[in-house]
Amino acid sequence: MYKVKVFVTLRESVLDPQGTAVKNSLHSLQYTDVAEVRIGKFMELTIEKTDRDVEEVVKEICNKVLANPVIEDYRYEIEECVAQ
Repeated sequence: MYKVKVFVTLRESVLDPQGTAVKNSLHSLQYTDVAEVRIGKFMELTIEKTDRDVEEVVKEICNKVLANPVIEDYRYEIEECVAQ
């Protein structure tokens, strides 16, 4: 079994209005040292052992379901879990 952590963020070239709104809110609360905020998504998957390469499966899931490859980038961490 594998535990997979997936982080999805907007590409640098894509405007992030939600991040801008959060940054403006932080500035209004006197957190003026915050220069930029980018909003993203975090997902955690548990994948059973498979005949396929788990990294191949994760890339496929990210490209088809979890991220929009046109405007988003993703990275992931795969950890093999010991069954209890």
